[in-house]
Amino acid sequence: MARSELRPIIKLRSTAGTGYTYVARKSRRNDPDRLVLRKYDPVVRRHVDFREEG
Repeated sequence: MARSELRPIIKLRSTAGTGYTYVARKSRRNDPDRLVLRKYDPVVRRHVDFREEG
């Protein structure tokens, strides 16, 4: 069975400029805009905003 296009795979890139990324799935129905999550960036060793790129 094919993966649903309702929950695509997205890359979250750090806003600290380190180039660190997370890979996640999101719901297009609940979050139609670009996703912003506050997650841990191990390069700068603190929590920063991660923005959806794509």
